[in-house]
Amino acid sequence: MTKEEIFQFMNENPVFYLASMDGDQPRVRGMLLFRANEDGIIFHTSAQKDVYAQIRNNPKAELCFFGNGMQIRVTGELEYVQDNELKEEIYNHPSRKFLQVWRENGISDDILRIFNLRKATAVIWTMETNFAEKVPISLF
Repeated sequence: MTKEEIFQFMNENPVFYLASMDGDQPRVRGMLLFRANEDGIIFHTSAQKDVYAQIRNNPKAELCFFGNGMQIRVTGELEYVQDNELKEEIYNHPSRKFLQVWRENGISDDILRIFNLRKATAVIWTMETNFAEKVPISLF
C-alpha cells in the first residue's frame, strides 16, 4: 500500500484503538480519528481523561485501525497541538456534533486537547499475510 492508500483507509475506518503507557502498564482504548493525511494523523480527547495525562507523560503510542479484514498499526510519537483554527474546525465539523455540549456549558476551550501522530511508520496485517515478515512503511 502507498501512504495515500493508508491515509484513505484510516479516514474510511475512523474508529481506532490507541495504545499508550500508564507508567509501566500499557492502556488501550477506542478513539475517533479526525483526519489522516500528509500533515499527520489527528485526533482529540479531553484534558480530564487519563489518556491525556498518559500521552503527555510519554508521547510514544501505537494506533490500530481495522476494516474489511485488514489491520493497520501505526507507531510513532504524538505531538500536542495548540492551534485555535484547527480547534474551531473540529468543533464545527459535522462529525463532531457531540462536542457542542462542551461549548454550551462554556468549557470547550479548557477541555479539548488535540494530538497529531508524526514520526510514524505503519505495518499492514491481513490473514493472508499473517506469518509474513512485517515491512514498516514510513508515513512521515
